Amino acid sequence: MGFRLPAITSAKKSLTRSLSGSKTLDIPKGYFAVYVGESQKKRFVVPISYLNHPSFQDLLRQAEEEFGFDHPMGGITIPCSEHTFVELTSSLSE
Repeated sequence: MGFRLPAITSAKKSLTRSLSGSKTLDIPKGYFAVYVGESQKKRFVVPISYLNHPSFQDLLRQAEEEFGFDHPMGGITIPCSEHTFVELTSSLSE
């Protein structure tokens, strides 16, 4: 038996809307784009499976608090340093 977090469901819907309006969809099936960085944003394409990890869900909650779910860049903006994001995602893929 599973459960859904409302914020993640909302993020998925927002991401679908932003991607459907995009002219270039260079994101493979099963992945989504996030923008990470403090001053300059860098784009990362990450597996949707990351949405199941509690540490990634914490980042999404922070993103929701800071930016909401309106992302004009076409992906979710994550409010952390690039270094922190890379360390987190490398531990998720192990």
